[in-house]
Amino acid sequence: MLKVIEPGLSTTVQDLGRDGYYHLGMPPSGAADQYSYQIGNILLGNPVNYAALEITLLGPKLEFYKKTMIVITGAPVSSYLNERLIPMWQAVEVKPGDVMSFKFNQLGVFSYLCVSGGIQVPEVMGSKSTYQTTGLGGFKGRNLKAGDEIDIGEPLPGVFKNVGKAIPSEFIPINEQEIQVRVVLGFASYLLTDEGVRTLLNNEWTVSTESSRIAYRCQGPSINIKNDETPFGAGSGFSNVVDTTYPLGGIVLPNSEEIILFLKDATTGGGFMTIGTVISPDLDLIAQLRPAAKIRFTAVTVNQAVQVRRERNKKIGLLEEILK
Repeated sequence: MLKVIEPGLSTTVQDLGRDGYYHLGMPPSGAADQYSYQIGNILLGNPVNYAALEITLLGPKLEFYKKTMIVITGAPVSSYLNERLIPMWQAVEVKPGDVMSFKFNQLGVFSYLCVSGGIQVPEVMGSKSTYQTTGLGGFKGRNLKAGDEIDIGEPLPGVFKNVGKAIPSEFIPINEQEIQVRVVLGFASYLLTDEGVRTLLNNEWTVSTESSRIAYRCQGPSINIKNDETPFGAGSGFSNVVDTTYPLGGIVLPNSEEIILFLKDATTGGGFMTIGTVISPDLDLIAQLRPAAKIRFTAVTVNQAVQVRRERNKKIGLLEEILK
């Protein structure tokens, strides 16, 4: 078990997320930076879907009641065990009575505390992930609070022989605040003029302060759309369409100078045109952006998007082999 002494800014339980319920209005939730979360589990010898703590910007202060092994991944953060600085991306042993604390993230947004045996909370709809909007999953459906006591799994057999083992540097992601992400154009992109498509792809977009696990708002130049009348059943706004499903990673146009990028806790549908979808591996990059960060988009085909995902999965599989 571990006890929360101070909760930090926002700390939740997350895993790979809950699949199969999006059509019912339930987003997958899960770790915002899936890659960093998964390789933390891999280093500990956990299955990649074992639940971990997702730390937003400022981490908690925790007391461990059990001997176990941990690893910190994700956004760069200074973390301390009994006031001693410990490394990220490396397996660290903790003992009963040890106290862990964090300073403010140096760069990026989400860091992960992975524990041997995983965080133990009840599964809801096949996942332990927290969906705060409805108070579902995780630890009582919410951020951790001071005084919370959270069960953790028994350390996996042989895990303590891995003390000091680290992720090879070539597998550690680089957190940047000016990024290029790949997008598959589609859904309502036919409503954009040729100039509108060029505007989307040839300009920088700036992340707004109005950004969260649900969606990131980004400001940029005006995007031109065709002067077609809105269809019957749609709203009266220039970018309205008949209500439709928003894909995870969807790029929605609510007005001419703003786009919305949907992330893990996404709204599942609405009446604004969806002009494209960010490919799944690049959602990890977006999730680590802070306000005022810059995004540029590159158009790719569906086949290219699938190939990128295969390459990422192959990289994760290679890391598992290296660390065995």
